[in-house]
Amino acid sequence: MNRSKQSDRRAFLRLCSAATACTAVAGSAPAVARTAAYQPQRRRAEWEQAVRRGLDYLAREQLSTGNWNTPGYTTALAALAGTALLCSGSTTTQGPYAQQIAACTDFLISKSRPNGLIGDPRHLDTRYTYGHGFSMLLLSQVLGEEGYEDRRSELIDVLNLAVDFCCKAQTEAGGWGYMSAKDGDNFDEGSTTITQVQGLRGCRNAGIAVPAEAIDKAKDYIYRCKNEDGGISYSSKQLGTSRPAITAAALAALYNAGDYDGKHVPEMLKYCKGKLHNKLADDGVTIGHWHYTYLYYSQVVYRQGDEMWQGFRDRLYETIIKEQRQDGSWDKQISPIYITACNLIMLQLDRGLLPIYQR
Repeated sequence: MNRSKQSDRRAFLRLCSAATACTAVAGSAPAVARTAAYQPQRRRAEWEQAVRRGLDYLAREQLSTGNWNTPGYTTALAALAGTALLCSGSTTTQGPYAQQIAACTDFLISKSRPNGLIGDPRHLDTRYTYGHGFSMLLLSQVLGEEGYEDRRSELIDVLNLAVDFCCKAQTEAGGWGYMSAKDGDNFDEGSTTITQVQGLRGCRNAGIAVPAEAIDKAKDYIYRCKNEDGGISYSSKQLGTSRPAITAAALAALYNAGDYDGKHVPEMLKYCKGKLHNKLADDGVTIGHWHYTYLYYSQVVYRQGDEMWQGFRDRLYETIIKEQRQDGSWDKQISPIYITACNLIMLQLDRGLLPIYQR
């Protein structure tokens, strides 16, 4: 499809999205397009209110270009904020946040480069693999709900290129760094590795071909970084000190990769439970990278089933909502957009509306 037709299609989608958004009743709960997994009877009214306020904050703060004002991590946080909106049940054409999701999707598609990288390393994204991984994740979830054939074709083209770039950017050790292996002299670290694994898994779930070798190498990378206590080191080049945040993220990534019962998984889960499970009651939002840590650890606990999840969820959600500001946002590290997006994904996790987060 040529650029002028793409622009016409995007303008049409925005018009449809705006019309849909105007039908939403102000202050009402988000319309849920994927209703099968939604169980409102299990969710408290104060949680839903916090979610609505947070989603409305993201919608208000979005720029006309489809991204948010987040210098340094523009692509990454656009994708993360878009994912938070998508968790509500809105799509690019349905629901009160359809217009924002469509605009965010357009922005990310516009950042797809000829080599497959989704991002702008020269002007917007200092650590561009974060943006690339989160963008693969969001766009793969959008693809699963996209009904327009030409739009699906465009998304498939972008994601095929993105997967190819991701696999070529993988380091010799099997991980990823802040940049590609070539640009970053083969440096790797855990947090960027996890974003790539989840992004690749999202693509595979959406029908995009992902080489099994890339996933297998990433799993081996995580195993190689595991210490005797069950925790994961920051990098394959800096072994020995376990990081709770990286361990939780690595465990979530292994689940995404289909490894639920591998020999390393029970030790990693035991380590995470010991370091993180009861800290909510003890410390609240105090440990370093708290939101990043619990964004992934909540996914781990949710996949254990309701017996482990429900009590933890209640404490997690109460901890989150008491930190919310008057304008609906949250703010700690990096930016309010980042913290708000992380919290909203956690608060909507057990709606089960996005395939990547489902049990």
